[in-house]
Amino acid sequence: MSELLLKNARIVDPARNIDEIGDIAVADGVIVEAASLKSPEVIDLTGKVLSPGFIDVHVHLRQPGNTTAETIASGTAAAAAGGFTSIVAMPNTNPSADTAGAIEYLRRIADEQGMVKVLPCGNMTKGGKGEEMAGIGSLKNAGVVALSDDGKCIQDHGLMRHVVEYAKSFNLPILDHCEETTLASGGVMNEGKWSVLLGMNGIPGASEELIIARNIIFARQINWKIHMQHVSTKDSVDMLRRARAKGVPVTGEATPHHLSLTDECVKKFDTNYKMNPPLRSEEDRQALIQGIADGTITVIATDHAPHTQTAKLVEFDHAPFGIIGLETALPVCFTQLVVPGIITIPQLISKFTTGPADVLGLENYSLSIGNPADITVFDPEAKYTVDKNTFRSKARNTPFDGMKVQGRINLTVVDGKIVFREGC
Repeated sequence: MSELLLKNARIVDPARNIDEIGDIAVADGVIVEAASLKSPEVIDLTGKVLSPGFIDVHVHLRQPGNTTAETIASGTAAAAAGGFTSIVAMPNTNPSADTAGAIEYLRRIADEQGMVKVLPCGNMTKGGKGEEMAGIGSLKNAGVVALSDDGKCIQDHGLMRHVVEYAKSFNLPILDHCEETTLASGGVMNEGKWSVLLGMNGIPGASEELIIARNIIFARQINWKIHMQHVSTKDSVDMLRRARAKGVPVTGEATPHHLSLTDECVKKFDTNYKMNPPLRSEEDRQALIQGIADGTITVIATDHAPHTQTAKLVEFDHAPFGIIGLETALPVCFTQLVVPGIITIPQLISKFTTGPADVLGLENYSLSIGNPADITVFDPEAKYTVDKNTFRSKARNTPFDGMKVQGRINLTVVDGKIVFREGC
């Protein structure tokens, strides 16, 4: 394999509390001492930030079942362009990833066509229907790294309790889409001022908060990890903060869109502002930002949800939920959080590296000698305008097209191999 010498970068390694100018050497797919290199390709990264590879714990690749919207090949290409070296593939495909065979299919295609590491997530219940527990043992043996019914939420509390107990016995974290469906039913946007003004059915924050409260109770009682996906409300953040202060093993993620947009955007009737959970109020957005800043929320995840242009080109009420986010995550978050001085570059990088690694139980996720050479490099000074037509993803359903941003991915390295390179 080729050798790389990445010189003069600002190396930010949150796991080791490192923030310094230096060099990183790569050979045979791992990080090595620079003195051991024989004839490396030398890349000068003066002015660039180099970190462990970003991890996204919440990605929809749509294969199998909806390859017109995205494939493993196109989704992983988008991930590479976004600086992600590992992504967790959600199981709500068709068929669902609820059997060992489905997981083996995903892994085979990812090995053949994937540009980054695809970490399979298995269903908690058969078909993601919330009625009968999936074969968690066989899913574990097939190689899943977590369990989720993302897109849906188990409403039967007894069943959810058993799932968490079984997940603990197999050392698999739960990634939960928190939504009480009787409250959310029929809603298309946040319940509040703007749903009233626009005459649209609302999804109340209580639909999320009820399930987060339930999950906190189970995590405490069973003493097992439950990760709350796409947290969106102020009270959700408050509950997580109190639970984590008491040592309850719960974590939460925020998405770039919930950190940067609000329900007022829906007045444009653009279906690229329709997602679940919906964009919330400015008060909720500020609470999420505070949760990021104080460490309550340890993960930023994209909830990358590709749809075809045809699927989104309908009335708002009838459009599917979801937007893409792999290729805009870093610039949107850098622009919203780092540029105004809310958090530092090392803090932001931790939300893409050590935070997700902790959820998945990945130990020593760092740039230490001997570790896999999964590396992300970006230019913190680059300013540009998002252009969806340049995306590697097959989908174009983004609300960020035309947004002026700062922070551009320059280099993505997976197991020592350059899978994306631009501007260096």
